Amino acid sequence: MSHVLVTGGSAGIGLALCRAFLARGDTVTSLDRAPATMTHDRLRTIGVDLTDTEATKTAAAEAMRTPITTLVHNAGAILPALVDQASAEDLATLARLHLGAALVLVQTALPGMRAAGFGRIVLISSRAALGLATRTAYSATKAGLIGLARTWALELGPDGITVNAVAPGPIAETPMFHDVLPPGDPRIGALARTIPVRRLGRPEDVANAVLFLADPASSFITGQTLFVCGGTSVGSLSL
Repeated sequence: MSHVLVTGGSAGIGLALCRAFLARGDTVTSLDRAPATMTHDRLRTIGVDLTDTEATKTAAAEAMRTPITTLVHNAGAILPALVDQASAEDLATLARLHLGAALVLVQTALPGMRAAGFGRIVLISSRAALGLATRTAYSATKAGLIGLARTWALELGPDGITVNAVAPGPIAETPMFHDVLPPGDPRIGALARTIPVRRLGRPEDVANAVLFLADPASSFITGQTLFVCGGTSVGSLSL
């Protein structure tokens, strides 16, 4: 049993991650600005806005009083806009959330991982890192997570720490997806028909991929990006 830290664990993919790690027997701490949506004797939720760097440092230190050996940075936001309306402020906000929070959390976790001689870091990127209209700030910062994973994999491999990215495609049953396409919107069915596997993803699809990369047996996989996207990363995607 290990101590796992998940960001954004109160809903969607993050909630599926918490459930999957709990089912594996782990202790889980979730960092989320939203209140917890489930209870479990091995689950703790710490409220924090991960766009606030100082608050993130405080929450990370509290979460890691018991050292963690698995870190999954899943929390995210979209802030959609065409390039004409995209703002530097939105870009800075998502850079703090997606990239800055990842850096703070990894820096806080490293002493415990190094002491254990073992660590698993999984950064949740997105298929949108390959490009998607209206996603200037989102695509840029999600692509940045892939760069962080590749760089940190090189630096931390000698310590027994692997770093990988998981890039989901369209995942239904998540607040972010339904902020764009409300439940019942006919475009949902149309979108599913454009995906090679002819269905939308589920949060559990992403959780399964993360569990694989977080497994101690996956020690020879690092610096990689695993697209969990139904095949949309090898074709076009239109919303």
